[in-house]
Amino acid sequence: MTPPPDPLDALLNHWSGTPQPSPRLPSEVWRRIALEESKPAGWWRESESWFGRPSFAVLFVASCMLLGLFLAELRVSHLQRERSAQLARSYLLLIDPLLNTPENQRRP
Repeated sequence: MTPPPDPLDALLNHWSGTPQPSPRLPSEVWRRIALEESKPAGWWRESESWFGRPSFAVLFVASCMLLGLFLAELRVSHLQRERSAQLARSYLLLIDPLLNTPENQRRP
């Protein structure tokens, strides 16, 4: 049993030839390249040129990592300071329970 003919087969056979490029194609390509190169360099194009350099890209990534580590260290040290102060208050209350009186809690 043969499958029914596909209607697209006739269209594909009719369209089998490759079109010839226009003789103006190279001049049009070079015109577009010149037009792109003549555009003023914006901040995006400038940043692309900087990040296109491997040395700058590596330096940028390393500085971002160092900044992230520095900010994480600041946060951790702040949390440790708060925890140490809380432990000191707890220790003082354990040693001298009278520190927990209402008049002592008002003092700064």
